[in-house]
Amino acid sequence: MRRRLALLAGLILVTLTLALAWRFGPALTLSLALAAPSTEGWVGRIRQRADREEIAIAGASGRLQADLYRPGRPRGALLLVHGLSRDGRRQPELARLARLLCEQGLLVLVPHFDGLAAFKLSGREVEDVRAALRYTVTLDEATAIAGFSFGAGPALLAAAEVPGVRVVASFGGYADLSHVIAYVTTGAHGFDGHRYVQRQEEYNRWKLLALLLGFVQDEGDRRLLEGIARRKLRDPGEDTREIERALGPEGRAIMALVLNRREDAVENLVAELPGGARKALGRLSPLGAVARIRGRLLIAHGTADDSIPFTESLRLAEAAGPRTHVALFETFHHTGPLAFWTSIQQQTRDGWRLIRLVDELLPR
Repeated sequence: MRRRLALLAGLILVTLTLALAWRFGPALTLSLALAAPSTEGWVGRIRQRADREEIAIAGASGRLQADLYRPGRPRGALLLVHGLSRDGRRQPELARLARLLCEQGLLVLVPHFDGLAAFKLSGREVEDVRAALRYTVTLDEATAIAGFSFGAGPALLAAAEVPGVRVVASFGGYADLSHVIAYVTTGAHGFDGHRYVQRQEEYNRWKLLALLLGFVQDEGDRRLLEGIARRKLRDPGEDTREIERALGPEGRAIMALVLNRREDAVENLVAELPGGARKALGRLSPLGAVARIRGRLLIAHGTADDSIPFTESLRLAEAAGPRTHVALFETFHHTGPLAFWTSIQQQTRDGWRLIRLVDELLPR
């Protein structure tokens, strides 16, 4: 009798394992490759070929150069929107992700957005992403879009205006740029009555300055601020006080905000920005737009992110409603996994979260 029960239990376990492998096979394969690049070799036999070609598509501000990854048997199309990166569409991890997604059967379009590549936001990014998304919809009826970091905001805003999008994903994105400014300058953030403080890297402060340059109307101030940002991004310890003394009112307001370290001063400093800058910050914040997104919304964030706080993703999820899938990763920072000394328990939980998230992103 015991042998029969053991045999039955074994059969049930094998059946469940096969069912899970069948159900989550593609997601498991892709998640393994993302989390452990060394596994790519032994899963290679079950992947499709991925061919990359360079194309140009019509954007709102001119022609957008893009990479299109074509699988042998397409079963959906996906637009990837990169974040603040000099490499843009050719950022190594993004290009690898595009290839891996293509090997799972997705047509993957990765445009190069000049503003994001230059660490700037002006509002034109939303129009360019919208144009790229409309092009992606023509490639396949099962269309998705995924935005990363500061590229997630324009991606969400564009997705709210373009019909026919199956899945919209935000990875390490933001809800309100004023909250991101407060976080980068003071380390403080919060949500639903909970307050958190995280130590900030000085480098992020100068990334913020570069990001705000697109909102500066005064040409002289913009040129001086560009010089400060360029020097500080090269070496945050470089002395730029002489340049700062030459700034006009608009430039001084920007620098006061960037240099601020007091949580209680952020609101007033944002209010003192030029009107055009304040309007641009509101226009680029997707919090009010996510409720208009028609497709399934996937939101993921690392709780150790030191560039954009994870509470911004919680804010997005609350505004979007119950059709949202949220994944908070305990072992991830802004750009990827933390060092290997995170606990096995945390890694296991995050592994399952990643599999579920990837499963939602891939077409059935």
